[in-house]
Amino acid sequence: MEPSRLAAGENGPNAEALNRLLASQPIQRLAAYGDSAFQLWAPKLHSYYHDHVEQMYQALPSLRRNFSCSVFPCATFNFGLNACCFKHRDTQNLAFGWCSITALGRFDHTKGGHLVLWDAKLIVEFPPHSTILIPSSTVLHSNIEVRSSEERASVTQYCSGGIFRWVSNRFQTQAKFRRTDFKAYNQIVAERREGWIKGLAMYSTLDELTAGLST
Repeated sequence: MEPSRLAAGENGPNAEALNRLLASQPIQRLAAYGDSAFQLWAPKLHSYYHDHVEQMYQALPSLRRNFSCSVFPCATFNFGLNACCFKHRDTQNLAFGWCSITALGRFDHTKGGHLVLWDAKLIVEFPPHSTILIPSSTVLHSNIEVRSSEERASVTQYCSGGIFRWVSNRFQTQAKFRRTDFKAYNQIVAERREGWIKGLAMYSTLDELTAGLST
């Protein structure tokens, strides 16, 4: 199996509306903002995403992109009226990867809609029309409901870990890679055991991000 678009989004009863939503200028701008924030705060990780995602699109030229200006190939729209999620980890995403979450709607962010980061024991005010980037595969997170008189929705951009695996497997599944080149397969598997070290090295410190800036 190779990366593909969800059938419901291509042929489902809401496919036409979803395609109009994806093509709309406000959503394209929102996606571009999430991408630019990602590139600003994690340039090395952003480059890693860009390299792998572009290789995927080159290998699958018929695969349609969601956004023209974003390295994130996947997106989820959580429509209101009161979109919220239970505490979870997005374990199917890249283990050390980030996702971009944008809050939408009309609500008092001091009364609800907070982002809860359970491992860090933090509750973060998350105003509407704000974007936050988190390592959603690793960090246990949820959000608080808004009041019944208010509305909240969200848009999340991310990348499945399976895409990176498919590209590093020379554009094939784990099982096929193992059958066709067992030696190379074992080498890749051994390298992945140190994947967390490679992932942490792609995180940038504030000193790195501000190096060369004039005071």
